[in-house]
Amino acid sequence: MAMLSRCSTPERSVSSGERRVIITEHFASFDDTSLAFHSEGEGRPVILLHGLFSSAHMNWIKWGHGARLAAAGFRAVMLDFRVHGDSAAPHDPEAYPNGVLVRDVTALADHLGLEPGGFDLVGFSLGARTAVHAVANGILEPRRLAICGMGVAGLAEWQRRAAHFKRVIDEFDTIRPGDPAYIARTFLKSQGVDRVAARLLLDAMDDFDLTSLANITMPTGVICGDEDQDNGSAPELAALLPDARYIEVSGNHLNSVTKPELGAAIVDFLST
Repeated sequence: MAMLSRCSTPERSVSSGERRVIITEHFASFDDTSLAFHSEGEGRPVILLHGLFSSAHMNWIKWGHGARLAAAGFRAVMLDFRVHGDSAAPHDPEAYPNGVLVRDVTALADHLGLEPGGFDLVGFSLGARTAVHAVANGILEPRRLAICGMGVAGLAEWQRRAAHFKRVIDEFDTIRPGDPAYIARTFLKSQGVDRVAARLLLDAMDDFDLTSLANITMPTGVICGDEDQDNGSAPELAALLPDARYIEVSGNHLNSVTKPELGAAIVDFLST
């Protein structure tokens, strides 16, 4: 496998190996915050959005999902959200207006010159939530949408979910093994997330109005682990969408994204 580029300058860099070529680039988002994205493959663009406290590297590159898309003839475009991965983590509260992540994804689509219907959109957990907000509000129009690791509660009850992560940040130094928040604390620490910036980001998202799901009319795959209930019922979410099907893969919320079945399911859905 290739050594993966982790450049920190706003310049194009290429990392290649025997089987993989991954390109890392930076661009200025709507407020000039520097964001990174990583590309693999050639063909129809697929924007992939990672989960909270994770990164493009952790969700899409490390486990080979980008490579699977590339092998199937797609261009995997894997964004690092602000505060995550190789993107900037500003401490200015003004850098976190409501809907900031949707605005960042829109800025990426504009940067790439993507036309409505000219790309696919895939999100896991926080990325799925962001994708749903963007599409339901008519901001992005992908050809196909894949919502991974997400259910009804994760959309409609974001404030409850966010409160859990705020506690992880606020009580970071006192959370011990056995505490329900310990796993999230351990993951946040392992990813080196800037806790000040992460706390600001958590306040920049709202609960989702489920009636807006009616606006998501393109074919949609709701892909979720068979043991993943972190964000509520994925089959229920699929049933509320106009043109969706539920696709079950193995795993829970933490490990389903590490399994090849997730990438295979995404490729199969986008290829049909």
